[in-house]
Amino acid sequence: MTLPSASNHNLPPHRKVYVDLGPRAYDVVIGRGMLERLGEILRDRDLYGDFVGMVDDQFFRAWAQLRPGVEKFGLEQGQRRFSYYKIPGGEGSKTLENVASLLSDLAKEKLSRSAVLIAIGGGVIGDLAGFVAATYLRGIAFVQVPTTLLAMVDSSVGGKTGVNLPEGKNLVGAFHQPKLVVADLDTLKTLPPREFAAGMAEVIKYGAIKDKALFDRVAKGVKPDDKDLDEIVEKCVAIKARIVENDEFETKGERALLNFGHTIGHAIENATGYNTYLHGEAISLGMRAAAWLSVWHAGLSESDAHRIEAALDANGLPLTLKATDDRAAILAALGNDKKVAADGRNRWVLLKSLGEATSGHELPPDLVERAVDLLYQAEGLAAK
Repeated sequence: MTLPSASNHNLPPHRKVYVDLGPRAYDVVIGRGMLERLGEILRDRDLYGDFVGMVDDQFFRAWAQLRPGVEKFGLEQGQRRFSYYKIPGGEGSKTLENVASLLSDLAKEKLSRSAVLIAIGGGVIGDLAGFVAATYLRGIAFVQVPTTLLAMVDSSVGGKTGVNLPEGKNLVGAFHQPKLVVADLDTLKTLPPREFAAGMAEVIKYGAIKDKALFDRVAKGVKPDDKDLDEIVEKCVAIKARIVENDEFETKGERALLNFGHTIGHAIENATGYNTYLHGEAISLGMRAAAWLSVWHAGLSESDAHRIEAALDANGLPLTLKATDDRAAILAALGNDKKVAADGRNRWVLLKSLGEATSGHELPPDLVERAVDLLYQAEGLAAK
């Protein structure tokens, strides 16, 4: 779609979250009409040099329309060139083969350490481009421009980059913080409803682990044109920013809270070949399982577990696996999760109550199997 063009040089109303990581600190800018002002925003933050854009193929047409306006505000000032690559947005793009190809392309362009890589697209593009930025010349600057809800509230913030191996998701990666994140809510209008719904899984997660009031709001259902969407995104980003500030490299346990629902979710993605469920859909299933594990092990009330199911359902997210999904493969994939401890066992994030999560739980295998089996059953789901 054609996004509206700006009429003046002042940025439209927007929200800003500061991620305070000392010398690696950066802003997350959230608003509408931001993307066509990207050049101006970069210029104001002294981000100059040779720019390389890695663009999600699903957003490529809109980006082609916006590019002239972006360049107008100074992207070409002081740079030798502007180049960009169109990259498929699915999990299949997150491979070492693609990383090697992109690194070779950057080397052939003779890009220096002053280059800035701009990731424009969903979480897959941000993960892949961020890892390329982290490894090219031992690290160059990069900017996250998330165009999906899931990427805006989760993967674009925090500095985790990486790609998949056949054995599991995100097993190869690096911590590499962006210099800036620009989230333009207008880009969400380009998303199919299923993609927007997938992003809501992460939004619900933030409410479940840290903010009951946020959970109460999003449990009613959220749409791309809701007037308070900027506030919802800001709250999610702020929660993640505070957690990342306290535990940037996931060594203290707090950052692990962000993995609520992800252990089983990632196993589902791996077992189904990353082509059956969108990431947020797999996380929805994982959160349903984690909610009931929380009931059985951490003291969450059954009524709150049902509320989580109802919130997922209200936002168009799946609650049951397909009968053809391989149970044994899902259970086997749990052993390849990147968060498995040295003893080979998973550590689980569970809820004591809505808005209060704890990490580091060890669970008996039969309880985990019971949670996976629950995902093949519709019993207990909220009435539609």
